[in-house]
Amino acid sequence: MTPSQIVQFLDQHVVGQDEAKRQLAVAVYTHYKKVALAAPDGLEIIKSNVLLVGPTGTGKTLMCETLSRVLKVPFVTANATSLAQTEYVNDEIEAILQRLIDKAEGDIGRAQRGIVFIDEIDKLKVVHSQQGQMRGTSGEGVQHALLKIMEGAPVKIKDAHYIDTTQILFICGGAFVGLEEVLARTKSYGFISTSEADNQKLLDRLNSRVKPTDLFEYGLIQEFAGRLPIVASLKPLSRELMVRIMTEPKNSIYSQYQQILQNSGVELLIAPLVFEQIADLAMEYKVGARSLRGIFEEMLTPVIYLVPDHPEVRQVRITSLFDNPKFIGSAPAA
Repeated sequence: MTPSQIVQFLDQHVVGQDEAKRQLAVAVYTHYKKVALAAPDGLEIIKSNVLLVGPTGTGKTLMCETLSRVLKVPFVTANATSLAQTEYVNDEIEAILQRLIDKAEGDIGRAQRGIVFIDEIDKLKVVHSQQGQMRGTSGEGVQHALLKIMEGAPVKIKDAHYIDTTQILFICGGAFVGLEEVLARTKSYGFISTSEADNQKLLDRLNSRVKPTDLFEYGLIQEFAGRLPIVASLKPLSRELMVRIMTEPKNSIYSQYQQILQNSGVELLIAPLVFEQIADLAMEYKVGARSLRGIFEEMLTPVIYLVPDHPEVRQVRITSLFDNPKFIGSAPAA
């Protein structure tokens, strides 16, 4: 698939984040082109793993899951915080690769072309205290442990099998709270061009990008930051995007519940105001799109509870998040 085709597929399932989609699509396209060329020509794979930077609930995991579906490659997720808390990091890393093999139904060759997404990678940062001592050494240890497999190496797993991670694409994600302060201090690009306007556009674009030096200053070790040359930034979700997330994607939560009730012969109609009210609540919770499903399902709990016992109901209308649903065909007690 071309990068534009990948983006078109992502657009069906992930709302917004257009620039991040394009960067991720190009990175993935290039990675698998390298893999394809390496097989017949014996070329050495130099991987360009990806880092997704953005607030919680902006779609980092969803984007990677959707990507793996369109590419039809094995995909697993891991949590950097859990890795930092375990006593046996290498065992946990081997377990991640074993899950990748399981997703490939035991086909190691297919697993070796899969995708591993490691979330909360920013929790591995090394923090320097005022006395100059480092805190968070467990996070530094995990960074060192991940270096080998992210670059590419044969790793021994159970049953004396080996999996080569050279062709596995690693995508890391994290909120990186406070990174904007680092970026504000490191705007150091300066160029001379024939057009002052063009020069400023170039400067703005370069200065907005996260550089390896920014990641190092934030708390990632230099070697680890160097294994993540492609950095895509996801923006915080606006109220408008929250509304679109509930209604536009192929598998949106609204379409899911419409289908559930439609199977019982009931039409579900929710007024636009309701989605705006849900989005307002979700904005207050400050966890991005993660809170949308909980609010939406809580709203529909009385509907799902009553409808199965009232086969005469043909339509349910919800005009406000704070009003009772209207049942057309009968009037069951809420």
